[in-house]
Amino acid sequence: MLAAIAALLGTVTGTSWACTNAQTCSTNYQLNEAFFGNGGLLDTTCSGSYCAKQSAGETTVGNPSSTNYQARAGFNTDRTPSLTLVVNDSQCPSYNTGVNLGYLSTLSATTGTVNFSVKSYLAGGYNVTTVGTPPASNNVPAHTFAALTSGGTSSPGTEQFGINLVANTSPSVGASPSQLPDSTFGFGQAATGYGTANNFKYNNGDTIATSAKSSGTTCYVMSYLFNISGVTPNGVYTFNQSVVATSTF
Repeated sequence: MLAAIAALLGTVTGTSWACTNAQTCSTNYQLNEAFFGNGGLLDTTCSGSYCAKQSAGETTVGNPSSTNYQARAGFNTDRTPSLTLVVNDSQCPSYNTGVNLGYLSTLSATTGTVNFSVKSYLAGGYNVTTVGTPPASNNVPAHTFAALTSGGTSSPGTEQFGINLVANTSPSVGASPSQLPDSTFGFGQAATGYGTANNFKYNNGDTIATSAKSSGTTCYVMSYLFNISGVTPNGVYTFNQSVVATSTF
């Protein structure tokens, strides 16, 4: 049994500012982020390799937030929204470039893992969806694995396919989402249906991870569960999957 995992790698950045986004503007110029204080500038002094930032008199810094609102405070805040998705991120657990499951047995579950990371800035959060039909064989006609569309636990001897994004004990596989550098910066989590230990699920197009606000890097480990029955057709099975991150505002 061979499962090939293919995923989407991308960085999306962009911004759109009308005159109404500026505190004051004319046809050719606009003023953003005006402040009262002693001073604060980006790149006040630069050499070939280094630059200094000046923040004298800065009275507020950081990311104050509530359930519905958040702000970026400080002289040196960046106003450009961004969303970054990295598949097989070397700084995250379970780094690898794909999964080869070998031969499956009716006696025990077969598992594999890959990772991806997501970071967002100046957004209301993000959603990550999975795109790809369940594994199918190279036989004619092809056989498609029975997916756990409503979720379920591992049952060797029963044909099953599912994923989740948490640490599991039965079978022992995976890891829960982790934040970089720590939980004061990252806020991503596994979505409903994909965040319960030992419960696996799969539907093409499901949301599998989410953040309710801008977030530093969150590492996700995606665990795959495969079980076969005595009547699952022989063959080489392939699963081509993409993960798609979308900002919310």
